[in-house]
Amino acid sequence: MNLDDGVEVFSILGNEYSVKAPPGEQQALRQAFGMLERTLAQTKRSHPTLVGDRLLVLAALNLCQRQVELSQGHAQAMDQCKSRIDALVSRCSDTGN
Repeated sequence: MNLDDGVEVFSILGNEYSVKAPPGEQQALRQAFGMLERTLAQTKRSHPTLVGDRLLVLAALNLCQRQVELSQGHAQAMDQCKSRIDALVSRCSDTGN
C-alpha cells in the first residue's frame, strides 16, 4: 500500500510495517519487498514447521547468502576484466601504439 506522503506499508508475517524510501527509490523498495515475500514463501515450503522470527531469520540468511555469492561473482568478473585490460594495454605498449 502506498500512502500519500510516500510511505509504503508492507505486511510481513501478519505485521504491518511503514517504510519511507528516499525520492526515486520507491520502486526499488517495492521490488525488495517482493523479493522478501518470495524468499519467505520458498523458505516456508522448504521448512514448513518454521514460523515467525525463525522463518524470517532463515529467509534473511538465504538472501544474505545470495548477496555474498553475487558479490563474489562480481569480484571475480572484475578481476577477469582487469586482467584482460592489462593484457591489452601490454600488447599495445609492446607494439608501440
